[in-house]
Amino acid sequence: MATIRAQSGWVIGFATFAGVMMAVSGSFQFFEGLAAILNPNYFVVGHNYAYYVNATTWGWINLVIGAIVALAGFYVFSGKLWARIIGITLAVLSAIANFFYIPYYPVWSLLIIAVDITVIWALSVFHQPEDYAA
Repeated sequence: MATIRAQSGWVIGFATFAGVMMAVSGSFQFFEGLAAILNPNYFVVGHNYAYYVNATTWGWINLVIGAIVALAGFYVFSGKLWARIIGITLAVLSAIANFFYIPYYPVWSLLIIAVDITVIWALSVFHQPEDYAA
């Protein structure tokens, strides 16, 4: 049987941070995708990048992933295990999508990848007592 440890304030704070950051970064990613769809020439691609991706295509990908990540961020506040698992999965997908978006918006993409890594860590270390219920 697993032992239940009390969560420190830092862990609870980081889980709350993860939910807020998922909601905020998902919203930003949604609007970034919307901007790429409405005006694909807004994003300038650097030369000699290994991956070429159409800005409109990545706009739709960012729009959908952003909306889902923002919604999942609100569900993380419920403290349910399934919400954290979905949050981790979506943060991984968001980080991968932003890796391919680097030639269009490099600083922002790297910032979102860093936030996604922090969210993954925060959701991984937070556990509710009902997670151990049989």
